[in-house]
This record gives sequence, structure tokens and C-alpha cells, in this order.
Amino acid sequence: MRMIAKFWRAARFSAYEFLADGRGLAATEFAVIVPLMLVMFFGTVEFSSAVAIDRKVTLMARTLSDLTSQSTSVADADMTNFFAASTAIMTPYSATPVLATITELYVDSTQTAHVQWSKGSAPRTQKSTVSIPTTLAIAGTYLIFSEVSYNYTPSVGYVLKNSITLSDVAYTRPRQSSCVYYSPATACTTY
Repeated sequence: MRMIAKFWRAARFSAYEFLADGRGLAATEFAVIVPLMLVMFFGTVEFSSAVAIDRKVTLMARTLSDLTSQSTSVADADMTNFFAASTAIMTPYSATPVLATITELYVDSTQTAHVQWSKGSAPRTQKSTVSIPTTLAIAGTYLIFSEVSYNYTPSVGYVLKNSITLSDVAYTRPRQSSCVYYSPATACTTY
């Protein structure tokens, strides 16, 4: 009986020492918390980059339409400059995944917007219709319509695994004349 009591006393003392010993506690907590913290860190980095690029896409759409609307006429060289200036906004991110299109729309008497001319990555067909917000559908007016999209691929790909398409549009009215005609045209046309 003494042997069993001695064994239980030793076992109880060993269990107490084991529970009181905190030498491996920090390493155990570190091993449990580090994976969670890394996921949170990389998720924050990827999400922050996506938000920053989305903001730059919005600025690019506004800049592209704004630069075009300040002219009375544009030619191919002007459009090249407008696209170059607007894609510079994407710095320090790559401008390679950018798709941008600038279009002039004419709103007819039925408040339907028709394409006058369109240039860029995915130009619209002349005379085709485009749906616009009803507040901008004023009969007999022109609109400069820019569309920008960016295919964002996460740099780490640990939290966001697939690419995301970020896009925005902008509408502006021509400022110097009733329309911005595309050279060699010399006047506004309506369809």
C-alpha cells in the first residue's frame, strides 16, 4: 500500500511541476498564433492593394473623360496622349492590365444615347446605343463617356486566390463646344 501511495504522491508532484513549468508556453502560443497572424497580414496587404488600385481606376476614368472633354476636336495623336497621361496614374502599379475606352455619345430626342465615335481597348460600334443614367439623358446634348477596367491579380495569392476585375466609368459634358468631334470631321453630327 505504501508503494501505491508513494506512486500517487510522485505522480501528483510531477503533474504539479508539469503544470507549473512555463518554459514551453511561449513557443506553443507562438506556433498557434503565427499562422493566424500571417493570414491576417497578407490579407491586409492584398486588400489594401486592391483598394488603392480601385481608387486609381476611378481617377483614371475621370481623367480620361476630363482631358477629352476639354478639347473641341481630337485626333489619333491626342487620344494617344490622353491614354498615356491617364495610364500614368496607375504608378506604381502595372498599367499592363488596364483596358480603357473613350466614347462620345449623342442623346437624341427620345433620350437614347448613341455612339458618335469611340477609341481605346474595346471601342464601341458607331451609332450603337449605350444606356446612361436618366439624369444625364438630356435630349440634343453630347457626353464624353470613359470606361476603365483593371484585372487585379493578388501579389501573394494566399488570401485572395483569384483575380478581380476592378472597373469604373465617368461621364463629362464637352466644355469648349457642344461636342468634341473626331478629326478629320469638322462638325458635330447627329444620328
